[in-house]
Amino acid sequence: MRKLVLTSRFKRSPRKFVKRDKRLSVQIEETLRQMETDLFAQNLATHRLKGEFDGLRACSCGYDCRIIFSIEKDPETDEEVVVLLNIGSHDEVY
Repeated sequence: MRKLVLTSRFKRSPRKFVKRDKRLSVQIEETLRQMETDLFAQNLATHRLKGEFDGLRACSCGYDCRIIFSIEKDPETDEEVVVLLNIGSHDEVY
């Protein structure tokens, strides 16, 4: 099970994004739980990014919702952690 680390930007992003559609809140919570247990589950469509976002990854959180993240090593525990960077529609995050 991987630990999720939320950046300050990520913490702010869902509030703005969910205001448009309250049902997204539940979907985001479910996606985050699944990311903890199986980051590469087929329904998440996890993929590497290129160009400006080279080195980062993204996964799907519904039809037009994407989560941008990186996989890093925690220097204290030497375990992999998922650093959540941004969330929003495809056009907002890319």
